[in-house]
Amino acid sequence: MIAILLEIQIPESEVELTYVRSSGPGGQNVNKVNSKAVLRWNVFQSPSLSEAQKARLLERLKDQLTRDGDLLITSDRFRDQTRNREDCMEKLSKILQDASKTPKIRKKTKPSHSSIKRVKAAKSRNSEKKRLRRTFD
Repeated sequence: MIAILLEIQIPESEVELTYVRSSGPGGQNVNKVNSKAVLRWNVFQSPSLSEAQKARLLERLKDQLTRDGDLLITSDRFRDQTRNREDCMEKLSKILQDASKTPKIRKKTKPSHSSIKRVKAAKSRNSEKKRLRRTFD
């Protein structure tokens, strides 16, 4: 089980991990070792999420999902598979924690009386400055 939060726990059977060759410099080792970890998790078919959680995740992660609803996370920060796999799991955990937070409801507020006075005073100063720049007849 991958424990994200108390209410979100994903079984490891839902997560598909594959390894591919990492890009970039690395000498002779880069052409032989598949060290880049690619994590694939289907949000649509996950039974470990409630419908409300799925809807919030789909709204927040719509740019990061494939057409099938897969969330792809890659990591090639490290030179070995185990640390890259752990990094992918941490990224998944962070993404789900951020996406599962309910957004704070905005309360409409009015500007204070003193701030309105300051704005009007600044406008009148600016207006006076520009009026004095005009040419007189």
